Amino acid sequence: MAADWNLEKLAELSDDELTRELKAQDNLPRHVAIIMDGNGRWANRRFLPRVAGHRAGRHSVRRCVQACGKLGVKVLTLYTFSQENFNRPEAEVKALWHFLQETLAAERDDLDKQNVILKASGALDQLPSRAQDTLNQSIEFLSKNSGLILNLALAYGGRQEIMHAALKLSERLAAGELKPEQVTEDEFSKGLYSHELPDPDLMIRTSGEGRLSNFLLWQSAYSEILITPTLWPDFTERDLMLSVADYLTRDRRFGKLNDNPGKKPPSGSENILDPARWKRLLKVRS
Repeated sequence: MAADWNLEKLAELSDDELTRELKAQDNLPRHVAIIMDGNGRWANRRFLPRVAGHRAGRHSVRRCVQACGKLGVKVLTLYTFSQENFNRPEAEVKALWHFLQETLAAERDDLDKQNVILKASGALDQLPSRAQDTLNQSIEFLSKNSGLILNLALAYGGRQEIMHAALKLSERLAAGELKPEQVTEDEFSKGLYSHELPDPDLMIRTSGEGRLSNFLLWQSAYSEILITPTLWPDFTERDLMLSVADYLTRDRRFGKLNDNPGKKPPSGSENILDPARWKRLLKVRS
Protein backbone atom coordinates (compact mmCIF):
# COMPACT_ATOMS: atom_id res chain seq x y z
CA MET A 1 0.00 0.00 0.00
CA ALA A 2 1.32 3.43 -0.88
CA ALA A 3 2.56 5.47 2.06
CA ASP A 4 0.38 8.44 1.08
CA TRP A 5 -2.78 6.33 0.66
CA ASN A 6 -5.63 8.65 1.53
CA LEU A 7 -9.25 7.67 1.04
CA GLU A 8 -10.51 11.24 0.97
CA LYS A 9 -8.12 12.13 -1.87
CA LEU A 10 -8.87 8.92 -3.75
CA ALA A 11 -12.56 9.82 -3.72
CA GLU A 12 -11.71 12.87 -5.84
CA LEU A 13 -10.07 10.81 -8.60
CA SER A 14 -11.84 9.97 -11.82
CA ASP A 15 -13.12 6.41 -12.23
CA ASP A 16 -10.22 5.45 -14.51
CA GLU A 17 -7.63 7.01 -12.19
CA LEU A 18 -9.14 5.25 -9.17
CA THR A 19 -9.09 1.91 -10.99
CA ARG A 20 -5.42 2.35 -11.90
CA GLU A 21 -4.48 3.27 -8.32
CA LEU A 22 -6.20 0.18 -6.94
CA LYS A 23 -4.80 -2.21 -9.52
CA ALA A 24 -1.29 -1.01 -8.65
CA GLN A 25 -1.67 -2.35 -5.09
CA ASP A 26 -0.49 -5.85 -4.21
CA ASN A 27 -2.87 -6.63 -1.35
CA LEU A 28 -6.31 -6.38 -2.94
CA PRO A 29 -9.02 -8.62 -1.45
CA ARG A 30 -9.27 -12.06 -3.03
CA HIS A 31 -12.89 -12.50 -1.96
CA VAL A 32 -15.52 -9.77 -1.58
CA ALA A 33 -18.89 -10.66 -0.05
CA ILE A 34 -21.89 -8.32 -0.15
CA ILE A 35 -25.12 -8.21 1.85
CA MET A 36 -27.32 -6.52 -0.75
CA ASP A 37 -29.71 -4.64 1.53
CA GLY A 38 -32.10 -1.79 0.87
CA ASN A 39 -34.11 -2.89 -2.19
CA GLY A 40 -37.43 -2.53 -0.38
CA ARG A 41 -36.62 0.88 1.07
CA TRP A 42 -35.42 2.07 -2.34
CA ALA A 43 -38.78 1.08 -3.84
CA ASN A 44 -40.82 2.49 -0.96
CA ARG A 45 -39.19 5.90 -1.29
CA ARG A 46 -40.34 5.94 -4.90
CA PHE A 47 -43.85 4.63 -4.12
CA LEU A 48 -43.09 1.46 -6.07
CA PRO A 49 -43.74 -2.19 -5.16
CA ARG A 50 -40.88 -3.95 -3.36
CA VAL A 51 -40.21 -6.15 -6.36
CA ALA A 52 -39.24 -3.03 -8.32
CA GLY A 53 -36.38 -2.56 -5.88
CA HIS A 54 -35.13 -6.09 -6.54
CA ARG A 55 -35.24 -5.44 -10.27
CA ALA A 56 -33.30 -2.19 -9.84
CA GLY A 57 -30.73 -4.05 -7.77
CA ARG A 58 -29.90 -6.22 -10.77
CA HIS A 59 -28.00 -3.28 -12.27
CA SER A 60 -25.87 -3.05 -9.12
CA VAL A 61 -24.99 -6.74 -9.43
CA ARG A 62 -23.84 -6.13 -12.99
CA ARG A 63 -21.76 -3.14 -11.92
CA CYS A 64 -20.07 -5.03 -9.08
CA VAL A 65 -19.24 -7.98 -11.32
CA GLN A 66 -17.61 -5.58 -13.77
CA ALA A 67 -15.66 -3.80 -11.02
CA CYS A 68 -14.37 -7.04 -9.49
CA GLY A 69 -13.36 -8.24 -12.94
CA LYS A 70 -11.40 -5.05 -13.57
CA LEU A 71 -9.57 -5.29 -10.24
CA GLY A 72 -8.79 -8.99 -10.49
CA VAL A 73 -10.84 -10.00 -7.45
CA LYS A 74 -11.07 -13.81 -7.45
CA VAL A 75 -14.50 -14.32 -5.79
CA LEU A 76 -17.62 -12.20 -5.38
CA THR A 77 -20.30 -13.69 -3.11
CA LEU A 78 -23.74 -12.08 -3.10
CA TYR A 79 -26.34 -12.73 -0.39
CA THR A 80 -29.13 -13.37 -2.86
CA PHE A 81 -31.83 -15.21 -0.88
CA SER A 82 -31.63 -16.11 2.81
CA GLN A 83 -33.37 -18.79 4.83
CA GLU A 84 -35.24 -15.98 6.57
CA ASN A 85 -36.51 -14.69 3.21
CA PHE A 86 -38.81 -17.72 3.03
CA ASN A 87 -40.87 -15.95 5.74
CA ARG A 88 -41.76 -13.06 3.44
CA PRO A 89 -45.19 -12.89 1.77
CA GLU A 90 -45.71 -15.79 -0.62
CA ALA A 91 -46.24 -13.50 -3.61
CA GLU A 92 -42.90 -11.76 -3.01
CA VAL A 93 -41.05 -15.07 -2.58
CA LYS A 94 -42.49 -16.41 -5.84
CA ALA A 95 -41.57 -13.17 -7.57
CA LEU A 96 -37.99 -13.41 -6.30
CA TRP A 97 -37.54 -16.94 -7.64
CA HIS A 98 -39.05 -15.92 -10.99
CA PHE A 99 -36.73 -12.91 -11.03
CA LEU A 100 -33.72 -15.17 -10.37
CA GLN A 101 -34.64 -17.32 -13.38
CA GLU A 102 -35.18 -14.27 -15.55
CA THR A 103 -31.90 -12.67 -14.47
CA LEU A 104 -29.79 -15.77 -15.02
CA ALA A 105 -31.23 -16.25 -18.49
CA ALA A 106 -30.74 -12.60 -19.41
CA GLU A 107 -27.23 -12.16 -17.99
CA ARG A 108 -25.69 -15.52 -18.91
CA ASP A 109 -24.21 -14.49 -22.26
CA ASP A 110 -22.74 -11.29 -20.83
CA LEU A 111 -21.22 -13.18 -17.90
CA ASP A 112 -19.69 -15.58 -20.39
CA LYS A 113 -18.11 -12.70 -22.32
CA GLN A 114 -16.58 -11.51 -19.03
CA ASN A 115 -15.14 -15.00 -18.39
CA VAL A 116 -17.19 -15.34 -15.17
CA ILE A 117 -17.66 -18.67 -13.41
CA LEU A 118 -20.99 -19.14 -11.62
CA LYS A 119 -21.38 -21.03 -8.36
CA ALA A 120 -24.13 -21.24 -5.71
CA SER A 121 -24.04 -21.85 -1.96
CA GLY A 122 -26.91 -22.85 0.27
CA ALA A 123 -29.66 -25.43 0.72
CA LEU A 124 -30.18 -25.53 -3.03
CA ASP A 125 -32.66 -28.41 -2.82
CA GLN A 126 -35.12 -25.89 -1.30
CA LEU A 127 -35.25 -23.88 -4.53
CA PRO A 128 -38.31 -24.38 -6.76
CA SER A 129 -37.60 -26.94 -9.48
CA ARG A 130 -37.61 -24.40 -12.31
CA ALA A 131 -35.19 -22.14 -10.46
CA GLN A 132 -32.93 -25.14 -9.76
CA ASP A 133 -32.96 -26.10 -13.43
CA THR A 134 -32.13 -22.59 -14.62
CA LEU A 135 -29.38 -22.26 -12.02
CA ASN A 136 -27.80 -25.60 -12.92
CA GLN A 137 -27.95 -24.81 -16.63
CA SER A 138 -26.26 -21.45 -16.06
CA ILE A 139 -23.55 -23.00 -13.86
CA GLU A 140 -22.85 -25.58 -16.55
CA PHE A 141 -22.87 -22.96 -19.31
CA LEU A 142 -20.21 -20.89 -17.51
CA SER A 143 -18.20 -23.79 -16.10
CA LYS A 144 -15.38 -23.61 -18.67
CA ASN A 145 -14.51 -19.99 -17.83
CA SER A 146 -11.48 -19.03 -15.75
CA GLY A 147 -12.12 -15.52 -14.43
CA LEU A 148 -14.10 -14.11 -11.51
CA ILE A 149 -16.13 -16.63 -9.50
CA LEU A 150 -19.62 -15.22 -8.90
CA ASN A 151 -21.03 -17.14 -5.95
CA LEU A 152 -24.75 -16.71 -5.25
CA ALA A 153 -25.84 -17.46 -1.68
CA LEU A 154 -29.31 -18.96 -2.22
CA ALA A 155 -31.65 -20.43 0.42
CA TYR A 156 -28.63 -19.65 2.56
CA GLY A 157 -28.24 -19.37 6.33
CA GLY A 158 -24.97 -19.19 8.24
CA ARG A 159 -26.23 -21.16 11.23
CA GLN A 160 -27.78 -23.76 8.97
CA GLU A 161 -24.49 -24.06 7.09
CA ILE A 162 -22.57 -24.67 10.33
CA MET A 163 -25.10 -27.34 11.31
CA HIS A 164 -24.69 -28.91 7.87
CA ALA A 165 -20.92 -29.00 8.32
CA ALA A 166 -21.28 -30.52 11.81
CA LEU A 167 -23.52 -33.28 10.46
CA LYS A 168 -21.08 -34.02 7.64
CA LEU A 169 -18.24 -34.22 10.16
CA SER A 170 -20.22 -36.53 12.46
CA GLU A 171 -20.95 -38.83 9.50
CA ARG A 172 -17.24 -39.04 8.72
CA LEU A 173 -16.45 -39.80 12.36
CA ALA A 174 -19.16 -42.46 12.57
CA ALA A 175 -17.88 -44.08 9.36
CA GLY A 176 -14.35 -44.21 10.73
CA GLU A 177 -13.01 -41.93 7.99
CA LEU A 178 -11.67 -39.57 10.64
CA LYS A 179 -10.57 -39.96 14.25
CA PRO A 180 -11.63 -37.37 16.88
CA GLU A 181 -8.03 -36.27 17.39
CA GLN A 182 -7.80 -35.56 13.66
CA VAL A 183 -10.62 -33.02 13.72
CA THR A 184 -9.37 -29.55 12.81
CA GLU A 185 -10.96 -26.35 11.55
CA ASP A 186 -9.89 -27.34 8.04
CA GLU A 187 -11.59 -30.74 8.37
CA PHE A 188 -14.74 -29.12 9.75
CA SER A 189 -14.83 -26.55 6.96
CA LYS A 190 -14.94 -29.32 4.34
CA GLY A 191 -18.63 -29.64 5.19
CA LEU A 192 -19.40 -25.98 4.38
CA TYR A 193 -21.40 -25.23 1.26
CA SER A 194 -18.50 -23.48 -0.48
CA HIS A 195 -15.51 -25.06 1.22
CA GLU A 196 -13.42 -24.74 -1.94
CA LEU A 197 -13.58 -20.92 -1.84
CA PRO A 198 -11.32 -18.68 0.27
CA ASP A 199 -12.86 -16.87 3.23
CA PRO A 200 -14.06 -13.35 2.38
CA ASP A 201 -11.47 -10.65 2.99
CA LEU A 202 -14.01 -7.82 2.69
CA MET A 203 -17.65 -7.93 3.75
CA ILE A 204 -19.82 -5.04 2.53
CA ARG A 205 -23.32 -4.30 3.78
CA THR A 206 -25.41 -1.68 2.06
CA SER A 207 -28.27 0.41 3.52
CA GLY A 208 -26.53 1.18 6.84
CA GLU A 209 -27.73 -1.79 8.91
CA GLY A 210 -25.04 -2.96 11.34
CA ARG A 211 -25.44 -6.75 11.41
CA LEU A 212 -24.37 -9.86 9.50
CA SER A 213 -27.91 -11.27 9.23
CA ASN A 214 -26.81 -14.92 9.37
CA PHE A 215 -24.40 -14.52 6.45
CA LEU A 216 -21.10 -16.43 6.25
CA LEU A 217 -20.80 -16.65 10.04
CA TRP A 218 -17.97 -19.18 9.99
CA GLN A 219 -16.10 -17.69 7.05
CA SER A 220 -16.28 -14.05 8.17
CA ALA A 221 -14.40 -14.56 11.46
CA TYR A 222 -11.60 -12.28 10.23
CA SER A 223 -13.29 -10.43 7.39
CA GLU A 224 -12.99 -6.67 7.24
CA ILE A 225 -16.52 -5.27 7.49
CA LEU A 226 -17.66 -2.12 5.74
CA ILE A 227 -21.14 -0.66 6.24
CA THR A 228 -22.32 1.94 3.78
CA PRO A 229 -25.61 3.91 3.98
CA THR A 230 -26.10 3.50 0.23
CA LEU A 231 -29.18 1.45 -0.67
CA TRP A 232 -28.30 -1.53 -2.85
CA PRO A 233 -29.93 -0.31 -6.11
CA ASP A 234 -27.85 2.89 -5.81
CA PHE A 235 -24.55 1.02 -5.24
CA THR A 236 -22.25 1.73 -8.17
CA GLU A 237 -19.01 0.40 -9.59
CA ARG A 238 -17.28 3.42 -8.04
CA ASP A 239 -18.79 2.60 -4.65
CA LEU A 240 -17.25 -0.86 -4.80
CA MET A 241 -13.91 0.64 -5.82
CA LEU A 242 -13.97 3.01 -2.84
CA SER A 243 -14.93 0.12 -0.56
CA VAL A 244 -11.84 -1.74 -1.73
CA ALA A 245 -9.78 1.41 -1.21
CA ASP A 246 -11.08 1.54 2.37
CA TYR A 247 -10.14 -2.12 2.83
CA LEU A 248 -6.57 -1.25 1.87
CA THR A 249 -6.35 1.14 4.84
CA ARG A 250 -7.07 -1.67 7.31
CA ASP A 251 -4.32 -3.22 9.45
CA ARG A 252 -5.12 -6.95 9.22
CA ARG A 253 -3.31 -8.66 12.10
CA PHE A 254 -5.49 -11.80 12.52
CA GLY A 255 -5.07 -11.65 16.30
CA LYS A 256 -1.32 -11.02 16.18
CA LEU A 257 0.51 -7.98 17.52
CA ASN A 258 1.40 -5.18 15.16
CA ASP A 259 4.96 -5.70 13.88
CA ASN A 260 5.44 -1.95 14.14
CA PRO A 261 3.42 -0.74 17.17
CA GLY A 262 4.57 2.83 16.69
CA LYS A 263 3.19 3.00 13.18
CA LYS A 264 0.18 5.25 12.74
CA PRO A 265 -2.84 3.99 10.80
CA PRO A 266 -2.86 4.95 7.11
CA SER A 267 -4.19 8.39 6.33
CA GLY A 268 -7.93 8.32 5.79
CA SER A 269 -8.57 5.22 7.93
CA GLU A 270 -10.13 7.04 10.86
CA ASN A 271 -13.83 6.51 11.59
CA ILE A 272 -14.18 4.06 8.73
CA LEU A 273 -17.70 3.07 9.78
CA ASP A 274 -18.92 6.63 10.32
CA PRO A 275 -22.13 6.95 8.23
CA ALA A 276 -21.70 10.69 7.73
CA ARG A 277 -18.24 10.13 6.29
CA TRP A 278 -19.49 7.52 3.86
CA LYS A 279 -22.37 9.70 2.78
CA ARG A 280 -19.78 12.34 1.91
CA LEU A 281 -17.43 9.92 0.13
CA LEU A 282 -20.16 8.22 -1.87
CA LYS A 283 -22.22 11.40 -2.29
CA VAL A 284 -25.34 9.70 -0.92
CA ARG A 285 -28.49 11.73 -1.12
CA SER A 286 -30.37 12.03 2.18
